[in-house]
Amino acid sequence: MPKGYFLSAHRSPADPLKRQAYLQLAGPALSKAGGKTLASTNNVEAHENGVSEQTVLVEFESLETAIAAYNSPDYQAALKALDGGADRDIRIFEGK
Repeated sequence: MPKGYFLSAHRSPADPLKRQAYLQLAGPALSKAGGKTLASTNNVEAHENGVSEQTVLVEFESLETAIAAYNSPDYQAALKALDGGADRDIRIFEGK
């Protein structure tokens, strides 16, 4: 079965206080849903329309699991804590 992936690519630096509140909730929420963080860095070489900002890649057992993790009450609480403190491009997709 193909894996599911959650990609977060920031468009600009996040508000540090809101980001910290988000991180305290988001990591445990995604782990609880079966997510495994494969990469989290701001050392990014961007091309085309990309921006060299924080980028995070999380792997899940399936696309459905990744979507459910994003929609889970625990992750939604993390988004509420972030409270507009980051401009991100979030993509949830199927891989191999």
